[in-house]
Amino acid sequence: MKSIRVFTLLVALVGAFGAQSIVGRSQQASAPPATASGDGPFDALHFRPIGPASMSGRISDLAVYEANPSIYYVGTAHGGVWKTTNAGTSFDAQFQDQGLISIGDVTVSQSNPDLVWVGTGESNNRQSTSWGDGVYKSTDGGRTWTHMGLPTSRFINRIVIDPRNNDVVFVAATGSLWGPGGKVDDDTGANDLVMDPSNDKIVYASTYQRRRTPCCMNGGGPGSGLWKSTDGGDTWTRITGHGFPEGPLGRIGLDINRRRPNILYALIEGPVPSAGRGGTPDEAPQGGGRGAETATTVTATTATGLYRTDDAGATWKKVNDENARPMYFSQVRVDPNDPDVIIYAGVKLHYSTDGGRTVTLNATKTIHDDVHAIWIDPANSQHVIIGNDGGVAT
Repeated sequence: MKSIRVFTLLVALVGAFGAQSIVGRSQQASAPPATASGDGPFDALHFRPIGPASMSGRISDLAVYEANPSIYYVGTAHGGVWKTTNAGTSFDAQFQDQGLISIGDVTVSQSNPDLVWVGTGESNNRQSTSWGDGVYKSTDGGRTWTHMGLPTSRFINRIVIDPRNNDVVFVAATGSLWGPGGKVDDDTGANDLVMDPSNDKIVYASTYQRRRTPCCMNGGGPGSGLWKSTDGGDTWTRITGHGFPEGPLGRIGLDINRRRPNILYALIEGPVPSAGRGGTPDEAPQGGGRGAETATTVTATTATGLYRTDDAGATWKKVNDENARPMYFSQVRVDPNDPDVIIYAGVKLHYSTDGGRTVTLNATKTIHDDVHAIWIDPANSQHVIIGNDGGVAT
């Protein structure tokens, strides 16, 4: 029996944004009609569509088959799924005919590169975010897809396939952004989740309370939090105290170290001091200011920042204030081979080699801004793939 687990704490388990351009050609009443031969050097030239030029380029997720990292899948905000089998030299378009092709997450089985799950609906809270209609599965490397459920989930931010049993799949469904429809309550859904690599019964999930209106983004509240299950998602305990910040909180990104799974990082959004949580202006900045090369500040009186636990969530320590625009980014990745090396998303790529105490704010100065997806090769930590607003970089 195949099972899908949707993270609501109670749950165990197009194309581009119509980037068409309409070009009008003004005509003078007295202008003579163009002749076939043409009277000028440009008379025979006509505008023609050459494809989307706006939102589909934003990358929302990456799924790499780690036994052969030349094979990976790329999820895009408004352009479906793309697959490469030659380390990015070329890509094949997939998931182009399913209607709602905004992608929130794509995940590949690490025992079968042809087994792929896709969660539709980018969950990055932008005005330009498009919704989806649930989760899809492919067993033939993305050539065909089967709709597996959650048609009203709207936005899906994370999918985890149990490596010991590929029939068990965990889905973090965020729910509606523009109105009621969260999976925990009307405004709250699941944002992120990670599984203990040494024990598939231990799962951590974050919930996220949010609502967007035409003017503002209310990105937090009592519904946001961090939860832990020790029975494969059947029951959940909320993580509070012992260094974990009190609410109200916003978006929370998570990752776990593979070799030392007692070590986790949480990238936490807290209230904006000047605006509270009553509805902050859209794109409200958080974390370090522009112009700095590194971030080292730890402010005990503010919740926003990077946190670490070394005892599986029992206690937490804030290691840095830096958390750039969490409503749009909120992805943190820890090196599988070194728990002190972390990379996390932002306008620029954030990088630390000392457990987050010192964060380099622009680790990749030559590639496109706005990083959303990060993968670190467990066989070679120097090999990193990044998805950003301009495409894929490696």
